[in-house]
Amino acid sequence: MIRFTKMQGIGNDFVMVDALRDEGLPSDLAELSRQMTNRKFGIGGDGLILLEPGSQAAFRMRMFNPDGSESEMCGNGIRCFGKLLRDHGHTSEDSIPVETGAGVLQLEFQRDGSVRVDMGPARLTRGEIPMTGPAGEKFVSQPLGGGRSGTAVSMGNPHLVVFVDDVQKVDLSTEGPTFEHHALFPHRTNVHFAQVESRTKLIQRTWERGAGITLACGTGACSVAVAGFLNGLSERKVEVRLPGGILLVEYREDGRVFMTGPATTVFEGHWGR
Repeated sequence: MIRFTKMQGIGNDFVMVDALRDEGLPSDLAELSRQMTNRKFGIGGDGLILLEPGSQAAFRMRMFNPDGSESEMCGNGIRCFGKLLRDHGHTSEDSIPVETGAGVLQLEFQRDGSVRVDMGPARLTRGEIPMTGPAGEKFVSQPLGGGRSGTAVSMGNPHLVVFVDDVQKVDLSTEGPTFEHHALFPHRTNVHFAQVESRTKLIQRTWERGAGITLACGTGACSVAVAGFLNGLSERKVEVRLPGGILLVEYREDGRVFMTGPATTVFEGHWGR
């Protein structure tokens, strides 16, 4: 039996397993994720997140998508990760470093219960994202085909941001997978359609790589904020409204991105098949 905690960050929901506390996980974590996150035959979730000991920091986060692929990072997931660390008594610090596939990130616990994450620098070149084409070139408001143009950003994982007049008019189930598998992105990409409400408020809808339509994407919100500034559409500090809730994002002059939002425990249980 595997003990788990179901958590969510503005509607982005995860099955959390504390491997710092419990041992004996199966070796095939990809299959475990496919089973546990299945919304019909499992617990259901946008991903499986493991709390593990790290080599570069005391704690390490690993995340597996519902299709079994492993993701480098998850912005909403890392806030849930931080809350569970404290809830399970692994730390009482107000600021902690966490090792991820995108490097070591710093988490700060706010008095209102939200979590602020130093997401590190936005990566903007094709080689960093990664994309095909000249490695040192940026991809800002470039044509994608089908009458769309987009901006590519990596927050440790790849993102494509497409600005539109009305996000509600986008057929996300069609355009999402088309751009996820676009030839420009050898490792596929997360896809976000964004709408400018004002220079400090952006609206986002998301198709996540390996997960499909989700209510929120934290690294995606960071990428939308960065893309908005790069395209001259928004300020460095913005409120990003997603179907599941609101994230506050700051894109600093030194290139670092800070994200603040909630993390909530839904329920706990045991998994056994």
